[in-house]
Amino acid sequence: MTPRSAKFRSKQSNMTIKVCYGPTNDSSEERKDEYYEEVQRVIDEIPERDMKILIGDFNAKVRRNNQGKENVMGVEGLGEVANENGAHFKSFCSANNLDIGGTLFQHKIIHKYTWTLPSGI
Repeated sequence: MTPRSAKFRSKQSNMTIKVCYGPTNDSSEERKDEYYEEVQRVIDEIPERDMKILIGDFNAKVRRNNQGKENVMGVEGLGEVANENGAHFKSFCSANNLDIGGTLFQHKIIHKYTWTLPSGI
């Protein structure tokens, strides 16, 4: 899905917001690579001076342990195990100097995810 965007201009700075929905963890590596290439093209089109905000669902689970990724995320991820998409997402954010906002602030556990398996997990 092509990311949708909105631009906001102010005297202090400009902000570009992109809405993105990533492929599921079950998707092929080819599909995941295509998706991140598409999002990278979108990011590259945003002027460097603009504040960049990506919102949506990257279908990525990042864990609480941020060792080695302190520049990208806080310690408020979900659980102790990340998924494959989480690793890809962290690398993407690191390469683009983006923060994973959902890991920076304490939230109730139920607000840290958007979907559960039918089994309740």
